Amino acid sequence: MISKSTEEYLKTMYVLMKQKGIIRVTDIAKKMNCSKPSVTKQLGILKENGYIEYETYGEIKLTDEGVKLATRALADYDIVYILLHDVIGIKDKSAESDASKIKNVISDETLRGISEYINEEFGLNNLDCNFDIMNESCRLCAFKRGEE
Repeated sequence: MISKSTEEYLKTMYVLMKQKGIIRVTDIAKKMNCSKPSVTKQLGILKENGYIEYETYGEIKLTDEGVKLATRALADYDIVYILLHDVIGIKDKSAESDASKIKNVISDETLRGISEYINEEFGLNNLDCNFDIMNESCRLCAFKRGEE
C-alpha cells in the first residue's frame, strides 16, 4: 500500500502527462501548490520505489507501475464520485471536491465495499475503469451514466 501523498503525486504526474505530454517539476509544484524542493524530494522517493524514471533537471517519466497506481487511484476517485453524484444526488462541484477528500481518508476495505455496491447498482462488470483523463471521466462509468 502506498501513502496518500505518493498517490497524489502519481495522480498529478499522470494528469500532467496526459494533458501536456510532459511532466515538469514546476508544473507539479504549481498543480499541487507546493515548493519545487518539496517536489524534488518526493521525486527521489518515487524513483527509489520504482514509480518514475528521473534524473535531476531531466525528463520525468512514470514507469508501468507508476501508471498502474495512478490510474487505479483515479478510478477509485470515480467510484466515490459516482456514489456521491449519481447515487446520492450531490451536485457536480460538491461531488468532485468531496470525492477527492473522502477518497483520501477512507480505508481500502471501505473503498472496495463502495466499488462492489456501485458495480451492483450500475451493472459495471469491470471496476478497472480505463480512466481517460482527456475526457476527465471514466469512460465505462460515463457510458453507464449516458454521457457517451
